[in-house]
Amino acid sequence: MKELSSLEKNFDEAHGGLTQYAALEEANRCLFCYDAPCIKACPTSINVPSFIKKIASGNLKGSAQVILDSNPVGASCARVCPTEELCEGACVLNHAEKPIKIGDLQRHATDWARENEVTLFEAAPSNGKKVAIIGSGPAGLSAARELCRLGYAVTIYEAEAEAGGLNQYGIVSFRLPQHIVQWEVEQVKKLGVEIKTNHRVGDNISVDELVNNYDRILIAVGMNTVPNLEIEGETLNGVYDAIDFVKSTKNVITRNFVGKSIAVIGAGNTAIDAATCSIRLGATQVQIIYRRTANEMTAYPFEYDFAKQEGVEFRWLSLPKRIIGDDEGNVIGLECVRMELGEEVEGKAKLHEIKESNFIIQVDAVIRAIGQTRHIELIEQFGLEHKRGIVEVDQETLQTSNPKVFACGDVIYGNGYGDATVVSAAQQGKDCAYAIHRQFESISEIA
Repeated sequence: MKELSSLEKNFDEAHGGLTQYAALEEANRCLFCYDAPCIKACPTSINVPSFIKKIASGNLKGSAQVILDSNPVGASCARVCPTEELCEGACVLNHAEKPIKIGDLQRHATDWARENEVTLFEAAPSNGKKVAIIGSGPAGLSAARELCRLGYAVTIYEAEAEAGGLNQYGIVSFRLPQHIVQWEVEQVKKLGVEIKTNHRVGDNISVDELVNNYDRILIAVGMNTVPNLEIEGETLNGVYDAIDFVKSTKNVITRNFVGKSIAVIGAGNTAIDAATCSIRLGATQVQIIYRRTANEMTAYPFEYDFAKQEGVEFRWLSLPKRIIGDDEGNVIGLECVRMELGEEVEGKAKLHEIKESNFIIQVDAVIRAIGQTRHIELIEQFGLEHKRGIVEVDQETLQTSNPKVFACGDVIYGNGYGDATVVSAAQQGKDCAYAIHRQFESISEIA
């Protein structure tokens, strides 16, 4: 039990917030630029100088209001946004000294609002229109919040037992604690949004029911499961889907990884999460196996640095060929082949296997983290145009091939709109809400 308690503690939030004194000191470093590049760098266009100035003057409620007015999931984004590449990366102080710790200041203000249980927003009077949202992740929650502020009755349908989507289940607890996500969910519910959990469209409620009972529908589902590696040994005991693996740590901290050697296949942000989770579950060796080099990995640089600090090892230019099991069906090894980069085709180097370069790594478990599949079945139930599960939308309105249905977030990622970040999903949710409202206004359907 003592060991288990230690493992549980490993999943406490890794980065502590600023003290009141530190926040004031940091806020007073800001130059409060008139034409602030940090605002332009934020996908949700948070007025960064304004919220920082309010912290400097002791107005934390006003600061939180500025943040959350632009970004309904601003408390989560304060923890998981790639600020080094966005607002902080654009800070003018990068040219002279260290940039302002915008993410930490954002967390300071939103934490104050959460801890003091303040009410920041109210729903507008009803306009008589109803919108159904499928998915309660950052895109769905943001859309719901904005629609309520425009007078719509909103119902969210969520397949899981808890609302929050990616933020609730897909991001490790030591980066984003669940109580932060649940606070953001509660802020949306307080506006009158009904969230029906354990409701999977196609099972608990049909597409026809949604189409017939709501004026507009917004699809804001995220990604699906991790695809198979399509190699021998994937059915052995000890082979995990990275998404399911991270999700499992939200409920039960297992001792199964203590003292074990783990291989994580892939080099994106989910692979980093799976690897760092494994370390915190007591694994003595964790290796990320990636067929390309560090230059091609999709994980953010700060995620890569964090993983190295945690003790994760990286094997570049290595391609898994076979998972090896013992007589009882348990994983005992991973056979790989070394790769080399060849000529470039359309800006990307081709990969070639090096002959007779196979090698075996002794491991006790293998975690697949090679991207995620799409919710094609759901998309096709609505009869929407898509490309391999990426819903086709109008780039300006986010309207699908069905005029009554809109889409945002990961379900449209890959068609040139936005990127796969929480903050981008939040902005798309807002964009969808405004597009739905404009559509009703243009056809004079709102009395």
